[in-house]
Amino acid sequence: MTANERKIAQSHFNDLCKLIGHATPLEADPSGMWFTFEAGANKAEGGHGWADVFLRGKFAWEYKGKHADLDKAYVQLCQYREALENPPLLIVSDIARIEIHTNFTNTVKRVITITLDDLLTPQGLDQLKAAFENPNAFKARETTEQVTQAATKEFAHLAESLRARFVAPQPAAHFLIRILFCLFAEDIGLLPNRLFSRMVKKTWMRPADLTQQLRNLFRKMADGGWFGTDEILHFNGGLFDNDTAFDLDAGDLNILTKVSNLDWSSIKPSIFGTLFERSLDPSKRSQIGAHYTSKEDILLIAKPSAPAEYMHMDEHRNAIAESDTARYE
Repeated sequence: MTANERKIAQSHFNDLCKLIGHATPLEADPSGMWFTFEAGANKAEGGHGWADVFLRGKFAWEYKGKHADLDKAYVQLCQYREALENPPLLIVSDIARIEIHTNFTNTVKRVITITLDDLLTPQGLDQLKAAFENPNAFKARETTEQVTQAATKEFAHLAESLRARFVAPQPAAHFLIRILFCLFAEDIGLLPNRLFSRMVKKTWMRPADLTQQLRNLFRKMADGGWFGTDEILHFNGGLFDNDTAFDLDAGDLNILTKVSNLDWSSIKPSIFGTLFERSLDPSKRSQIGAHYTSKEDILLIAKPSAPAEYMHMDEHRNAIAESDTARYE
């Protein structure tokens, strides 16, 4: 951010404070200990950075220029959050928009957008005021576990559908892991513009078209480059080592449509090793959703490569295949 952009951002923030009757950082904390501009913080991946605004116990706030990619701004802010005592709210803004991301433990992540027009309404002002005074007002009622269990059950149906069509365990698990990764990736900004969900929606009544589009996408994710008007990063690690995709029926497409509306950034990726083990083994199906393991928040991913969590899932896929293949031969 240039000096001029920084000046504009700080002026904008001071105006917001005045709008809701809250003291500015300089008025409330001249020493800059708990409410300040330019809060220094160590990054999770190493190095040092600055959060544009910090209010202890309430939020960390990152400004970007007009029409900037706020998803990238959020990923950047995530790198500071531990050094800033994990505030309950992580807020990004390009002046015209304010996006409030919740950062509560074991709850579903929410994103609340406030526009300039919203600030002309009582509801918009109340939301902005709550960020300063009552962050808990944004906490979701559902827990991460509840939403993860719901997603797990839906993917168990997909696994059973592939089993019924005699798709072998190893390629079935690999295919479903790729879908899972795409859902996560689009909700944390690694796949742009909700690409996967748009693809599912546009091909809802055309399963064969979806299969072809998935193959095209998997190939592009293996190498990086342009997919239509969207630029795709290169994802390494072997998750997209080929373009295999299986035809899905109408019921499967309904499931994909349903799960694509979930906030996948709030779902624990670690459960899916258990999901495939249980869903591909009918004798263990009643145990689906029973086991969770805490893992580092996948939203810290900022590099164009498949994260270690998914490489771990690929290992699960191989182990599952070895134990189940005999039943299909």
